[in-house]
Amino acid sequence: MKKYLIKFFCFTIVLSLAFTAADAQKKRAATKRSNTTTKKTTKSKTKAQIKSGGQVDSVAAVVAAPQAPRVDSLPIAKVKKSLRPDEAVETKDISDRTPLAYEHLRVDDAVYRHKIWREIDTREKINLPFRYSADENNGNQRFISILLKAIQDSAVTVFDPIDDRFTTPLTISQVAKFLGGGGDTVPHYNDKGEIDRYDYKAREINLDSIYKFKIKEEVIFDKESSRLFWRILGIAPVRNVYSSTGDYLGVTEVFWVYYPDMRPIFAKYQIYNGKNFGARMSWEELFETRMFSGRIIKSTMDNPFDLPIAQTPGLKDNGVFQLLEGERIKEKIFNYEQDLWSY
Repeated sequence: MKKYLIKFFCFTIVLSLAFTAADAQKKRAATKRSNTTTKKTTKSKTKAQIKSGGQVDSVAAVVAAPQAPRVDSLPIAKVKKSLRPDEAVETKDISDRTPLAYEHLRVDDAVYRHKIWREIDTREKINLPFRYSADENNGNQRFISILLKAIQDSAVTVFDPIDDRFTTPLTISQVAKFLGGGGDTVPHYNDKGEIDRYDYKAREINLDSIYKFKIKEEVIFDKESSRLFWRILGIAPVRNVYSSTGDYLGVTEVFWVYYPDMRPIFAKYQIYNGKNFGARMSWEELFETRMFSGRIIKSTMDNPFDLPIAQTPGLKDNGVFQLLEGERIKEKIFNYEQDLWSY
């Protein structure tokens, strides 16, 4: 009896193995058939798309407009240096001048501090040296040209106008774009009147159109020396913004430069003095002696929402009140210093 049972089990195992092998062969055959069917349909589709000897539609090939090249130069004219002395006096020492280091101010001695933002309009008579456009050996003498030449020579780091805290550096190509430069792609037509290529044409920038500047500074009263210090932190040129239809939209900063980085450069440039060229001072001396006029447009004084004066409720639509508010801030700082003295 045991022998019959063993034979039965062996026979059952053999049958199951045979059925498994048969199923595997069927699956392989089905897979091969599906692959051959797919190949045939693909070939048939490919052959159906290709028409040998057929007529080709006469469609003009579209010439892709080229991408704007990366501009690594700013719109400043190259000024040739004089091959002979162009002045009757020796002025070589001017190019070797360096500004004096700032006096150190301890934070514990700064009993009074406020940040002030001003706008300098170079159309005012006292600010006309900012627009002096003569050429000298060190380049054009416009103030905006001095800034652009320092950026072009990589002598200073320039910052994005996204904020005035000097957080995001810019490249030269980005500065050229913010200036409103860049260019346009102009189509070029052949003899048949068809577009065969696109040429890139750079836009021209009028530097005289930038006639406003913003400065950010901090006023500090130092109790150790009993003096009120004005320290400029940054300078930003401002340009007007217009819509595509020519409507005036407002002003925006082009970039920010850190003023302490620019001091060694400003010390090598002299400002225009129409009364006496023998009494010309450097740009660094002009800023340190505050020989310029600028209206206050923002301050940290009584400004918990960090708003410019032009956006302060009650002053938005009245330019006269905005000017008076700036004068009030100036007078408040002056009175604070005077009230510390007793006579």
